[in-house]
Amino acid sequence: MSQSREAQKRTFEAGIDDIRLDKFLASALPDLTRSHIQKLIKSGHVIVNGCQASPARRLKFCDLIDISIPPPAISKLEPEDIDLDVIYEDPEIAVINKPAGLTVYPAPGHAGHTLVNALLQRFPDLASFGDSKRPGIVHRLDKDTSGLIVIARNEKARLDLVDQFRSRSVKKDYLVLVQGKLEPERGAIEAPIGRDPADRKRMAVVTIGRAARTDYRVLRYLKNCTLAEVRIKTGRTHQIRVHMSAIGHPVAGDKKYGRSFIPARQFLHACYLEIRLPGSGQIRSFSCPLPADLEQVLKSLDKGKV
Repeated sequence: MSQSREAQKRTFEAGIDDIRLDKFLASALPDLTRSHIQKLIKSGHVIVNGCQASPARRLKFCDLIDISIPPPAISKLEPEDIDLDVIYEDPEIAVINKPAGLTVYPAPGHAGHTLVNALLQRFPDLASFGDSKRPGIVHRLDKDTSGLIVIARNEKARLDLVDQFRSRSVKKDYLVLVQGKLEPERGAIEAPIGRDPADRKRMAVVTIGRAARTDYRVLRYLKNCTLAEVRIKTGRTHQIRVHMSAIGHPVAGDKKYGRSFIPARQFLHACYLEIRLPGSGQIRSFSCPLPADLEQVLKSLDKGKV
């Protein structure tokens, strides 16, 4: 597998006074753990106002922070014979209906049986370009979120799709069941998201987080719950789950950001995706219905059994 071996370089400006450098970067870079960030700082990969600094450095308003993130070590991914629901494919892309319970790509403690392993079995050429750990992947779905995810099948398509996501021209809609009566019936949640200072394994609405917007439209009210259609304008980690919890309507079945509820997993399904096909430039939309387990939850609520 080939992969660019160049370091990723980012620059940030401190927006508040008197915050630790490692804490600031942990919120600004939610994909990195605080311990990883501390190692980068100690190894000289983080510069504040042109000088090296320690993790405990207290930042001042408008301090400039430059970070260089070395590329990950190359590791071997093995194809695995895992069933895939491919709803569309052409020489440039594939659109998959991902089932709940399937992790998108390997991570520490979860080395195999991921969507990437299944993709390498179905599309072996993915191993010839892009990120060696995430071949073909241009966006993510949580492990327990079902629904549509688009895969790039060559480098040109990957760059095209990355540009579409970066420019926010991709339309992504989700069906979500939240606890309580969500009002008003249409609304937008705009709140920055970053690592939860109290629990690094969670995300939260935090002042120094990355800008995030979630639009919603109520579809119907059920017993003590609301079924809504949600469109995310940004793609932050756990965005819908964090935003809904922040306004007092956690996603049903979400054990991390909500309370115990009847679904065995979070009621979150990526139901609609609209992109520009990299090959033809045609705007194309895809949709997939709720899976059986989530349909059963709605039926139970309609019958008053929950």
